[in-house]
Amino acid sequence: MISESPRSRNPAGHAGLLENLLALVTALAEFFESRFALFAQESKAAAVQLLILAGCLILALLLCALGYVFLITGVVVGLAHLLGISWAWIALAAAAVHFIIAMVLLLVARSRITKPVFRTTLAEFKKDREWLKNLDVTNQSTS
Repeated sequence: MISESPRSRNPAGHAGLLENLLALVTALAEFFESRFALFAQESKAAAVQLLILAGCLILALLLCALGYVFLITGVVVGLAHLLGISWAWIALAAAAVHFIIAMVLLLVARSRITKPVFRTTLAEFKKDREWLKNLDVTNQSTS
């Protein structure tokens, strides 16, 4: 039993602290490098997917706008033919209706803009500022 060599007290082997730290740093660097490479690949795929989605949405909005124009044009021509009135007068009436609706929507948007948003959050920030001011006064008086 005495002839056996004593076991090493270092469970990581015979390497010293610096070698173990270097191995840890190297392993962490490889880990993060592989994660960044994976993130780069997935972000490229996500960017392509988002570009396709944005393109589809823009094209869909454009086609809806064109469809709306053709719908209004068809209604104007149909009413002109049905009522026996010049299409120009019906087109002017349709334009007036659209301008009136747009004006109403602008007035609604204006009334919404004047109302403050995040009232509760702003009130909490105001309370925090007052608390900080009082804290400064308290700290100065105790000093």
